[in-house]
Amino acid sequence: MSGAGRPPLAECAAVTRTFGSLAAVSAVDLQVGPGEVVGLLGANGAGKTTLIRLLLGLLRPSAGRVSLFGAPPSRPSRRRLGYLPQGLGLYRDLTAAENRQFAEAVFGAGDRAAPEPARYATTPVGRLPLGIQRRAAFSQVMAHHPELLILDEPTSGVDPLGRSRLWEMIADAASRGAGVLVTTHYMEEARECQRLVIMSGGRVVAEGSAAGIIGSARVTVVEASRWADAFAALEGAGLPVALAGRSLRVPGASPARVRRVLGDIAAAVSDAPATLEERFFELAATT
Repeated sequence: MSGAGRPPLAECAAVTRTFGSLAAVSAVDLQVGPGEVVGLLGANGAGKTTLIRLLLGLLRPSAGRVSLFGAPPSRPSRRRLGYLPQGLGLYRDLTAAENRQFAEAVFGAGDRAAPEPARYATTPVGRLPLGIQRRAAFSQVMAHHPELLILDEPTSGVDPLGRSRLWEMIADAASRGAGVLVTTHYMEEARECQRLVIMSGGRVVAEGSAAGIIGSARVTVVEASRWADAFAALEGAGLPVALAGRSLRVPGASPARVRRVLGDIAAAVSDAPATLEERFFELAATT
């Protein structure tokens, strides 16, 4: 189900938020439509958390407009969304069931969540394994069938199988018409999103599908028998070099520049299509 042709569930229009002389968010446009999964990417300090707080109505914009369901954020509109913060939003001294009871008092009774394994039934959330904590938090967020999900690093620290299951739940919610805004540092997860918004320095520096953002971007590839020497030379020159097998990949630097940095180190220097992670790094480094 696509949000095309329908009003956005969440929207930022030319939104800016300053703290003194610091512009944490600067002239950002963002929309999340029904049935759409939008990935919000950026390094630490890029402005993602501030933007989320603006969408939730926890901060007021210094300029621009924020709306949820076509109106400014308010207590009634927040009841129509599900928010999962990085800190999970659970009371650590209560069990998962007790946390759900509290949520039902706020949002009303929803779906009955799958029970935790019996050995965890009386265990306070703060003592549960992280994967179980995140599953409990996600189930609680989904219980009242929110029309909009805002998920801040929902799979951080979760094993690959647990991450896959959480993404299945995200895809299922979108298929039923919910809009989803999700932040992640996992580039393979970013490919699960229909649209990506990349922030750097408080601004949106790229937007579109993963393939569209990569576009024609290239990365320089170095093949050297003395690869450790080549790595040291490139790193010493301040270039963002990464080891892939026994090859070195250098995003954001031309083959000619890399060849100059390598000097008399024998190496084959070529270029290849960039990955999403390499393109993200290049975009994040431009501001």
